Amino acid sequence: MLPNGLYDLMMQMVVENKSLWQIKNNYMKDAEGCAECIDFWRRMVDDKEAHIRELESLIKAHLTQKVSV
Repeated sequence: MLPNGLYDLMMQMVVENKSLWQIKNNYMKDAEGCAECIDFWRRMVDDKEAHIRELESLIKAHLTQKVSV
């Protein structure tokens, strides 16, 4: 069984990836014609990708600790 903290990180990874997919595949297209909205969604993509990288690093660190214990 996973510790709650690791499970939470993994669940958030799923949430962030689903959100990123929605932004890239739907919201950006829907924003066509509005430069301000497209700029907002591009910034969100950058933020989500940074969060995903950080989550991935944290998850790997926790899994490594779990395995070595």
